[in-house]
Amino acid sequence: MIAAVGLVVGIVLGLVLDPTVPTWLQPYLPIAVVAALDAVFGGFRAALDGLFDDRVFVVSFLSNVVVAALIVYLGDQLGVGSQLSTGVIVVLGIRIFSNVASIRRHLFKA
Repeated sequence: MIAAVGLVVGIVLGLVLDPTVPTWLQPYLPIAVVAALDAVFGGFRAALDGLFDDRVFVVSFLSNVVVAALIVYLGDQLGVGSQLSTGVIVVLGIRIFSNVASIRRHLFKA
């Protein structure tokens, strides 16, 4: 229930305050969002499997976002930012679809 209230409050604050993303942060935000989604779907899968641990989830969430952003930053510094961004998106996308498939199998027994 706390998570749902936090989500609603966050959405309302985002709509009311209309925050802008600084230019230097714009290349990293999509990667961070996909990394966060990977952690969320992984947490949901773990909850359905009865293995969810809130500490593991928080560490996974934060480390996914930080590592993904660092990889993209390193790619920018090496001049191959778009290639590493694509690589990160592909890897995290595969993980997200794997988790969603597991969630689907668990929920629908299919």
